[in-house]
Amino acid sequence: MALREFLTSREQSCKQLVELLGKRFAYVSILGSDITTKSVVVNKHTSRVETDTDSDKGFTVKMTNGRAFFEYSVDDISGDIEALADSILKQTDIAESLKEDMIHSCPIADEPLVKSFERKCDFADFDDKQLLDACTVIKDTILSKSENIANTSVIIRTLDVNKTFISKNRTLEQAYTWVNGILVANYREGDKVVSVREGECSHLLGEVLEKLPKKADILVKKAQKLVGAKPITPGVYDVITDPSVTGLLAHEAFGHGVEMDMFVKDRALAKNYMGKYVASPICNMHDGACATLSVASYFFDDDGVLAHDTQIIKDGILVSGISDLISASQLGTVPTGNGRRQDHTRKAYSRMTNTFFEKGTDKLEDMIASIKHGYMIFETNNGMEDPKNWAIQCVAEYGIEIVDGKLTDNYVSPVVMSGYVPDVLKSISMISDDFVVEGAGMCGKGHKEWVRVSDGGPALKLRVKLG
Repeated sequence: MALREFLTSREQSCKQLVELLGKRFAYVSILGSDITTKSVVVNKHTSRVETDTDSDKGFTVKMTNGRAFFEYSVDDISGDIEALADSILKQTDIAESLKEDMIHSCPIADEPLVKSFERKCDFADFDDKQLLDACTVIKDTILSKSENIANTSVIIRTLDVNKTFISKNRTLEQAYTWVNGILVANYREGDKVVSVREGECSHLLGEVLEKLPKKADILVKKAQKLVGAKPITPGVYDVITDPSVTGLLAHEAFGHGVEMDMFVKDRALAKNYMGKYVASPICNMHDGACATLSVASYFFDDDGVLAHDTQIIKDGILVSGISDLISASQLGTVPTGNGRRQDHTRKAYSRMTNTFFEKGTDKLEDMIASIKHGYMIFETNNGMEDPKNWAIQCVAEYGIEIVDGKLTDNYVSPVVMSGYVPDVLKSISMISDDFVVEGAGMCGKGHKEWVRVSDGGPALKLRVKLG
């Protein structure tokens, strides 16, 4: 899987632009992006192949004079590079009165490195017709399993990323892919309709196409259970989270709250708790593009910083945040490889990648057996947090009641888990020895700046409010 021609053919022009702008600025870099995303969707009535919204193609120039950072985006870098450099310099000229208010940043490290990164890819082995045919077979299989299925959708989403990063001393290239396969069924029984989902993910299309059909039975059986689910009685319970909900807890509890551009703006309480206990001593949490292989795994970030595995919580103690180049420069820390932008026209922010709890040593069956009365909750729905005050809310699709150490046949749905972040994390008493990280969706910074993320981990036992 070689880097696409659009980017390779612009390399010399980018280097020339870096050299010209370097006469004015202490540091200059250019990120080139050529990203193709696609969804193949088949349901009972229609089928289609469409481009997803996070496809992107263009360049972003980042510059600093040691006090302020400037960014300039352009769809292409070619032709008269001197004229382009002059245009950028004119548009980044600022009034003298503003310069006094600028904060000083640390010098930007630009260690020499020339490297190409590539992940195995099999996209060329499958055309759109093959994908549509495969999805159609899965759709027909699901519909054949029950006359109560009103509709079902089979979705294959592909991500094909090509990026270059060029500075005075660095020339980096990366090419990688990801695939999410998703099954959704709408199941009707009487006047009640439930929607359920299952999925598979990999960097290889072949793996997803092989494994996704095996989820059809699981999908239908889940629907048959959830159509009879009852509302939960609100209260404080002993709870076990499945890996999906564990990931949502990691994402919301110490995800956005440790994005260090929030530290710069004093919008995160976590800034005041570095080096302090914020979770049970058995808890360890990570974030990083190279910490595991999932949808948010890359080789270098949009600031040209190589991918990291950052430990955020170590034995219950908050030990690190995650940062982009600018926030690290302002805080005097080393960037963690979390600089990510929605597209080449947007600013890079400190953003999560793969966020998860480390696995523990407990067996899931022992965790269930330890609960007199409580619930095991499953499947992330959505969540929210308040980084300034550490309130958290996580919504799971459903829960199964535990009575006398055994899972019952009593399903509840939906389930909302809420509380104060340190209280929730300090209540964790057991952690399973298995581990799953996955991601099929997008995460925004507030209400915008969407990027793909993953999360997960083991099962956790904790005590928390459900409603």
